[in-house]
Amino acid sequence: MANTRNLINITDLTVEEIDKLIATADDIVANHADYEDICRHKKLATLFFEPSTRTRLSFEAAMLELGGSVLGFSSANSSSAAKGESVSDTIMTVGNYVDIIAMRHPKEGAPIVAAKRAEVPIINAGDGGHFHPTQTLTDLLTIKRKKGRLNNMTIGLCGDYEGIKFVLISPDELKVPEYVIENMKKAGAEFYETESLEDAMPELDILYMTRIQKERFFNEEDYVRLKDSYILNLEKLENAKEDLTIMHPLPRVNEISVEVDDDPRACYFFQALCGKHIRMALILFLLGIEK
Repeated sequence: MANTRNLINITDLTVEEIDKLIATADDIVANHADYEDICRHKKLATLFFEPSTRTRLSFEAAMLELGGSVLGFSSANSSSAAKGESVSDTIMTVGNYVDIIAMRHPKEGAPIVAAKRAEVPIINAGDGGHFHPTQTLTDLLTIKRKKGRLNNMTIGLCGDYEGIKFVLISPDELKVPEYVIENMKKAGAEFYETESLEDAMPELDILYMTRIQKERFFNEEDYVRLKDSYILNLEKLENAKEDLTIMHPLPRVNEISVEVDDDPRACYFFQALCGKHIRMALILFLLGIEK
């Protein structure tokens, strides 16, 4: 299919296309009945070569709510990959059965290989430590719904529009890689780095929390020493803005205390709902379906 659109990296979309996806997601909520059968007779394959909860289920829920159907697998062990089948062969086979594929794979670049072989749209649902563009779309929709804008704010670890100031909060051992810093400088992004969550808190409009990942450390001692360093609790929120938006891609471990869940600024479960809506909009966009 010469004109097939894929989503491998968030940069595959223009800012205008992202705005259109957000507008469609909002229209889906406002006029849900208009979309209930819009993907009737369309099939989505969820090919998840590693376990996932939110991403896989939100894709499946998205297609089902659009009136389509879903097939696929939730781990490599339950697919022919366990027999040694290549990603390329899996994609070319499954592409005969469905209209669109959402794929997660632990190897970076695997969705690029898939997109080269597929005759149907490929959505990268995460490829190792590489890209997760639908999470980015989820985040942008959440911010737009909570703030009413995607510009002129200070964000801890997120953003792609004008007037954004980044605050990168982490211990020395987990600082943002130098190549990312260089890219931010080239893009003219305003940012600074700090080790103190408390110091950064008063100026933040968005706080994007993530877990400290054991796999990022060269030795376990450093992980044990730092894993509880950045636990968000109500005490740390005392100097935060009243309209702060607290986000997290989930799953969390203990980096956000459960006492924060009832704070009106906590938006991570609402964020998961936004993930379903933006994936509905993305499926329609890649299939070329309009209301």
